[in-house]
Amino acid sequence: MATHEREITAPVDLCRTDGRIDPAAIGWSRRPLHRCRIPGWGRTKRWEYWCVTTPTHLVALTVSDLDYLALNSIYVLEFGPSVREFERTALVPGGFGVRLPDTIAGAPQPGSASLVVGPPRPTRGRVRIEIHGEGSATRLRARCPGPQGLPVEVDLLVDMPAGHETLSVVVPWDERRFQYTSKHTARPASGTVRIGGDVLAFADDAWGTLDHGRGRWPRSVAWNWGAASGRTDGRTVGLQFGGRWTRGTGATENAVCVDGRISKIGQELEWHWSRADHMAPWSIRTPESAPEPDRVDLVFTPFHNRSTRTDIGLVANRTDQCFGHYTGSIRTDDGERIVVDRLLGWAEDVRVRW
Repeated sequence: MATHEREITAPVDLCRTDGRIDPAAIGWSRRPLHRCRIPGWGRTKRWEYWCVTTPTHLVALTVSDLDYLALNSIYVLEFGPSVREFERTALVPGGFGVRLPDTIAGAPQPGSASLVVGPPRPTRGRVRIEIHGEGSATRLRARCPGPQGLPVEVDLLVDMPAGHETLSVVVPWDERRFQYTSKHTARPASGTVRIGGDVLAFADDAWGTLDHGRGRWPRSVAWNWGAASGRTDGRTVGLQFGGRWTRGTGATENAVCVDGRISKIGQELEWHWSRADHMAPWSIRTPESAPEPDRVDLVFTPFHNRSTRTDIGLVANRTDQCFGHYTGSIRTDDGERIVVDRLLGWAEDVRVRW
């Protein structure tokens, strides 16, 4: 069953000139088509979040502009057999020097822009992040002072295979509060992360995921986000699921990507997890009452929780981002059942005031 949501197939402006959402922008697309100029000021949020995973380590880069504050971070996690975790976040009051483009930074599309934040040789609590287009791929570079003063350097290339589809969705709370999100999964990646003299290699089993966001948000909101990428059941699979924040809007950010083809899921999914123990297994399923109740039937088993708590007045954040493996099954638009066997990814529980 095709989703009830409208599929957008031509470029469109996200906003009218007065900053309200353009009704023609509401829908979803298989590639980024929205021009996200948001006139005016007022709880406007812009970010680029990249996470590149391998079976034993991962790196995540975040560049965000919250209107009155920018937060830019580098996160590295090694998780087998020993665990090593490192994170550096730079806070920029007023967002000085951090201006995110209206299109996806470094995207292989007309009009895409590069993004550079931070000094060339960062010291103390500062970071440098660069996102550039490179042919059909996106180059991610970053550096910061790391543990025991060792330098951390990221140099990764995330490919966009020909014909590979992604999920872009506009979520409208009302005409003045809305979010455009573009989620990319299962993009092959390669490169290195250096921590002092240690080199973490990203090769054939490395996958890039992008969360690109532009919008105007409520003061307080809560959400779930789950994503995973890799090979399973002889196929290349990307999972993209959201929860809570889209309820009542008529839109969802749920889809599966199999061998580069998106199957959009129009139903809200049922998320079950323990707020008292985020390391307990989670379940994400299509409701039994849905027309196709077997579209998603997954258990997520965490092995690490990236737990953060922030309260700096204007901004308060409680995030539990659990990394782990998905097991179960999904079904595509054409009815094919795909077995999901320990697909690496994450599931998160976030509550934010901003």
